[in-house]
Amino acid sequence: MCRNIRQLHNFEPPATTSEVEAAALQYVRKVSGSTKPSQANQEAFDRAVAEVAHATQHLLDALVTTAAPKDREVEAAKARARAQERYAR
Repeated sequence: MCRNIRQLHNFEPPATTSEVEAAALQYVRKVSGSTKPSQANQEAFDRAVAEVAHATQHLLDALVTTAAPKDREVEAAKARARAQERYAR
């Protein structure tokens, strides 16, 4: 599950709300050990996702860097190349 959480800082264009929410969802799934909570836990699960997404957005807004922003397409190509090498073995 955690492999789905991607770095969101220092990209051009910046991370979208949906990317932040997806990362928060993956984090809460990992911590809770559940990909789909029971009805009894659904409210707590959803609240946790919203709170983690909110905290993540605040973090991304507050981070400062002098490095040049990364290009999403270039980083995606690097990831595909690494995956191709890893799975070709």
